[in-house]
Amino acid sequence: MESTGADRYRRGLYTWFQRTSPYPMLLTFDAPDGNLSCYRREKTNTPLQALTLLNDTVFVDCAQALGKRIVEEKPADTKERLRHGFRLCLGREPSVQELDRLQRLFAELLSMCKAKPEEAVKLAGKQPPAGVDAAEAAAWVALSRTLLNLDEFVTRE
Repeated sequence: MESTGADRYRRGLYTWFQRTSPYPMLLTFDAPDGNLSCYRREKTNTPLQALTLLNDTVFVDCAQALGKRIVEEKPADTKERLRHGFRLCLGREPSVQELDRLQRLFAELLSMCKAKPEEAVKLAGKQPPAGVDAAEAAAWVALSRTLLNLDEFVTRE
């Protein structure tokens, strides 16, 4: 059952967990069996993991928070916001090619969000960033979802 109260954003450390019925997202990401010791985790990459990263409520909330942070921490310059979001997620500067691709993606996302304003309002979330319209806020959330789903972000090498 998903919490809607003040404890919604509490750390998982405080979440009640039953070993015989593990949290489904943990299974998707190959969590080890809680009844046995685990000396090495298996690595898999499945479509379910990508779908979870894009659509699970936890990750959508994270993308909304990241999109809001990007908009609020940087001035209205789109390129600087893209760099900032990339740095926040990957800890490095984007290459020229990566930045160019992000710019094209953001333009596409903004265009799609402007074409469907009702959907944009839903995607922007309950507390969109101040100073931008719903379509732009939603485009930043969509871009954040992309950044959070990059292999370099998800995989620790």
